[in-house]
Parts: sequence; C-alpha cells; structure tokens
Amino acid sequence: MRYESEIISISWIPSEAATSGIVKAGLITGVGHVDDPPPDVIEDLAALYEAGRFRFANHLAAWIEVTDGNVVDCGYAGRGYISGTQAWLGTRRHVTFRPVEFPEIKAAPEITDLGARFVQTTGGRTGVPLPRAVSGKPYAQWRSPTVWTTLTLTIGTDGSAHGEMAGASTFPQHWVYDDRRRLVAKSGLADFHEWASAAYGSHSPWGHEDSQPLLTVAESALERQLSATIMHGGARPAIRKLAEGTTLTEQGERSDDIYLLLDGVLSVSVDGTIIGELGPGAVVGERATLHDGRRTATLRAVTKCIVAVAAAKDQISQQNLADLAELHHRENDPLQGTPKA
Repeated sequence: MRYESEIISISWIPSEAATSGIVKAGLITGVGHVDDPPPDVIEDLAALYEAGRFRFANHLAAWIEVTDGNVVDCGYAGRGYISGTQAWLGTRRHVTFRPVEFPEIKAAPEITDLGARFVQTTGGRTGVPLPRAVSGKPYAQWRSPTVWTTLTLTIGTDGSAHGEMAGASTFPQHWVYDDRRRLVAKSGLADFHEWASAAYGSHSPWGHEDSQPLLTVAESALERQLSATIMHGGARPAIRKLAEGTTLTEQGERSDDIYLLLDGVLSVSVDGTIIGELGPGAVVGERATLHDGRRTATLRAVTKCIVAVAAAKDQISQQNLADLAELHHRENDPLQGTPKA
C-alpha cells in the first residue's frame, strides 16, 4: 500500500510591514512592494509562483510504501520555490532581480515501526542588496538576509499524516497549509529588525542554525472577511504598536472599538486567568460593542504587536459582530478546542 501526504508553507510581505521600519530599508517605497495575502486554500501552487504571489514557498510532499505493516520504501516528492524581486524605477518601469536559491536540505527519512518522518528546508535570499549593520563580525553586510522555512511531515503505516513548521526565518510572514492545502497556521511575529541583523552568512540551516517559529492557529474565514472591511472598507483604522507586556484592553473598561491583530501574539485572560492566545488576523472586541460597552477580557501583548483599531459601529454590521461573538463563544468552549478570545 502506498500512502502520500504533504505540507506547504508560503512566505510573503504583508502591508503592515510598512510600519515596522522596513520602509527605511528601501524595500517598499520607491523600489519594492508589499504582497496581497495568499489564498485560504491553494488550488495551484505553481500558478501562484508564476503570478508572483509569494516571496518563497516550501512544498514538502512525501510517500511511503507499506507491506505487512512495515515501511519498505519511501521518498520525497516536493520542492522549494523562490521568486524574483521587482524594483520600481520611477513610475513606469521596473526590473526583476533574480533570487539566490539555496540547495534544498532533505534529511534522510526516519523510519520507525509506526511510519516515516521527513524534514525539508528550502529558502535563499533576494538578489537585491541590503546594506546594514549586523550583530557580530564583520558588523556589516551588503547581501540581503537569508529566508527559509523547515517543514516536517510524518506519514504513518495506517495512512495517517501530521505536518508542522519546525523552523523559519523571523521574516517575512509564513503561512502553513495542511494536506488538503487549507490554511491552518501562521507565524505569530514577522520581525524585520531581528532578521536583518541576524540572518546572514552561516546563521541559517545551511550553517546548521535554525530558529523555532512562534506559531498561532489561523483565524476564521469570517475574521478574514472582516479584516478586509476594517482595512479597506471605509475610514482608515488607527495603527497601534504595542511593546511586549503592554495591555491593549482591560477587562471591565468601557470601549466600543474593535481590534484587528496585524502582527504579533496577544494573550486573552478572564478574571486573571489566561484562556488563550491570538495571532495575526484575529479580530476581537465585538462583545463590548454588542452588550453594555464593557470589555469581557484583558488582552496583553505576548510579543511586540501591531494592531489596527477601528470603530466597529461605523464599519461592521451588527449581524457580523453577532456572528463573530458566536464564533468566539464556541472557541471558548473547552469541548470545542483551544480558546481564542
């Protein structure tokens, strides 16, 4: 019996990167661009690559052959993709810099009595130089920093499969898709400054160094719809930057704002007890708007965060707010899974 499975990561630069200091590096204003969000479901990865819809992607696909409950053969079937970088010269002309794609790192499959485990790293760097100071000798770099993701995939002798992102560069944003090619997880923080100062030379998996990513569960389809409304549906939201440990909302305080977490991780606590964490794309704050105007939970920055603040009553319908509250209520139910808000 042959069993196959896959896991995919797509990495891209979101618009909120423009608030993080990346503009000063010249990657957006004048010469570069940010990206539209990737789709919630990948229909055709190669077509997304051809259309330039992401900076790079890691497609870990693998298979095993099972006879009498034992793995008798196995192998890899995926690959990495890294896109060129467009640099705009004036308002009409642009040039594309070819990327520097690093050799794929594919560990020898680990075969056990229960199945086989595969590990694949892909990435590289852009052809656009990024002069900057770095942390350590030689204290300055001309070449752009290295980007990568490391994915793992375990296929069981019973046909079950489990994949995860085990390592990644701290920039850009990384989205993870399961074996049905559905968005299931996101890197919680895209840290441009850490990446620019530390991801160079041997400081990558090609130099035997990796970074464990901070992953959060992907937000709901409703939240992705509301995110577009908040960011592009009317009055421009205020953008707040929170340092690690900063409180965004306090339980019991009055407010009718709604919040879209653009980058970073927020903890959610009720009566002093942390009940969950939120990652990029989460929309919160609807309950105070629907009820008596008082916050039902405290939100605090686990990492540094970027948050869009909008007036819910001016941009989002009561029905959508009610649907969001019902969704969060189900997620708060321990029988339904990890609490979210």
